[in-house]
Amino acid sequence: MDVIAGAVVQHQGAVLLVRRTVPEGALVWQFPAGKVEPGESVEEAAAREASEEAGVTVEALSVIGERVHPVTGRRVVYVACRWLAGEARAASPREVAEAVWAPVDDLAEFIPGGVYGPVWDYVAGPGLR
Repeated sequence: MDVIAGAVVQHQGAVLLVRRTVPEGALVWQFPAGKVEPGESVEEAAAREASEEAGVTVEALSVIGERVHPVTGRRVVYVACRWLAGEARAASPREVAEAVWAPVDDLAEFIPGGVYGPVWDYVAGPGLR
């Protein structure tokens, strides 16, 4: 089974989200994410996907958690990343229609199914905004 790396990038009280050009069911907005390539770590894949999809340079910090995604059925590993440079934009128009910095308090509007528990605890945790 392919492993998907998701980049959880926080910056100034907001979280980087991308809107897929083609939604997967109810999944429209998500963290920049994509398949881990052969020989690549999940951290490397998360940083690469943030750059390829949203045009930002990030540093992968640590794995937050993993699960089988309830919508896609894919194994997703969520990686905490620190923003280093770049403006959020749809860097891969074939895949991504829009990239935004979503305020943490507004995440439920973007992800109506809810944010994966460990990821929510990370982004909403004390001292992290």
